[in-house]
Amino acid sequence: MIALRTARFLSCFSLFVAIAMATPPAWAAESTAKLPRFVSLRSGEVNVRTGPNVRYPVDWVFVRKNMPVEIVAEFDTWRRVRDFQGTEGWVHQSMLSGRRTLLIVGETRTLRRSDNLEAAAVARLEPGVIGQLQQCRGDWCRVEAGGLRGWLRRTEFWGAYPDEAVK
Repeated sequence: MIALRTARFLSCFSLFVAIAMATPPAWAAESTAKLPRFVSLRSGEVNVRTGPNVRYPVDWVFVRKNMPVEIVAEFDTWRRVRDFQGTEGWVHQSMLSGRRTLLIVGETRTLRRSDNLEAAAVARLEPGVIGQLQQCRGDWCRVEAGGLRGWLRRTEFWGAYPDEAVK
């Protein structure tokens, strides 16, 4: 009787171990995503470290929630990110969001009612404005910034690749 229980236990335990080993952890599935790729900061205070572990010193701190960053490398649950100025460092994945955002760079940009240069202006967006990237087609992207919706050319902001399909 005891031998039968032990055999059943070992059989069930072996099955459990086999299932557990066949199911990758959540971070492993995420690490198969295409690199580089854009994401955004989940918090208004994000430590950027010199390496992929809390034992590495904090090099600087991002202080703008929703700012777009580019993931350029991955190690376990850590992501090496690049900002719009090209500065890189390591951030824990929990501090990043898949929400697509954009950053106005260069000069003041005109948010337009539709996707052409002759369309009426909706607003003027100053450098440093962060908005939400909603859709891109061709050279134009539909965005929302400060509660206003409109279209910008891809060259007028940082946060999308030249030929990337954003839906």
